[in-house]
Amino acid sequence: AFDNGETFDLSAEYLRVKSPSAEVQGHSPDERKTVAGKKDVAILEVNPIGNYAVRLVFDDMHSTGIYSWDYFLALGRNRQAYWQDYLDDLAGKGLTR
Repeated sequence: AFDNGETFDLSAEYLRVKSPSAEVQGHSPDERKTVAGKKDVAILEVNPIGNYAVRLVFDDMHSTGIYSWDYFLALGRNRQAYWQDYLDDLAGKGLTR
């Protein structure tokens, strides 16, 4: 739970496709990648990065995203909108989960 008591249930798939890594996000919005085919991805490890973040290691071996607590909070608070944007992006590109 966050300091304000908020809690979120975020799937491994959602966390993987919204990875904050440069590999996924790029260095500008135009470089952002649509990550497809992660419906069954799992998290293998959660590694703390100081007191401010964690590095998630997924079973597809993606491990370059550092998820800050602020980023987790944004993912939780905006989950419905972010997820719908992701699904729309997949559909627009002819990709599947």
